Amino acid sequence: MSSAVSDLLSILDIEVLEHNLFRGRSPQVGWQRVFGGLVISQALVAATRTVGEDRRVHSLHAYFLLPGDPKVPIIYEVDRIRDGKSFTTRRVVAIQHGQAIFSLSASYHVHETGLEHQAEMPDVPHPDKLPSESEIKGAIMPMMPDPVRKYYEKERPIELKPVEFQRYLKREPMPPKFNVWIRATGKLPDEPAVHESVLAYASDMTLLDTALVAHGRTIFDPEIMGASIDHAMWFHRPFRADQWLLYSQDSPNTADACGFTRGLIFTEDGKLVASVAQEGLIRLRQAR
Repeated sequence: MSSAVSDLLSILDIEVLEHNLFRGRSPQVGWQRVFGGLVISQALVAATRTVGEDRRVHSLHAYFLLPGDPKVPIIYEVDRIRDGKSFTTRRVVAIQHGQAIFSLSASYHVHETGLEHQAEMPDVPHPDKLPSESEIKGAIMPMMPDPVRKYYEKERPIELKPVEFQRYLKREPMPPKFNVWIRATGKLPDEPAVHESVLAYASDMTLLDTALVAHGRTIFDPEIMGASIDHAMWFHRPFRADQWLLYSQDSPNTADACGFTRGLIFTEDGKLVASVAQEGLIRLRQAR
């Protein structure tokens, strides 16, 4: 297991303080604010630990209220709203410095059989057909803007292989779609809840950036100020987050300094395992 994955699993193993009360921490890597995917995943872990093992999370809806402070722990308070025969509902509030910085509602469902259909997986190159990590480092990274290059050079718990990686090499408007293959950089434990929380973490990594594809920009551009506002996720079928998943993203709208983005997550063999939607703040910094 890579050290980055080991660190992520350690961070997701939040501390139990009291009944319905948990404490999480942030990695001390110099971030100015807590990564949104970290708060989503830790809040999901807190909620799941109050739910019976006969049901799995099928949806979550979250709002980012204040920037998180990575220097201090985050307290997660779980409200056990309802325990029904088929569905369980939880609400989680993340607290720092005496204020709510984030809220999440999650719904859990026992397994049931019934009708099925799904969207078709996009026809994109398999990750094995895309440039290897060494090829990217040798030929592509030197051409990337410094913020993008530094991001991809770091050891991360989630491996990313963008299909449309050319967008990082030139500022040229493209259709507002972005396909990225993702997986954990090491083998994860077999518990489904671990894979759900890791995918929740990864789901916030590239989604807002998709709103900038149509404008020939990226979230790394110094003139762009971006932040997640809300985040919703639906889990459809079992999966493993340590195997390749295609995160197929698009952005139907950007207006009023907000970008709306969507994502469908598929296994390598085309099963739709999750859907994601997000709106985020996208402001152009004023020149000084």
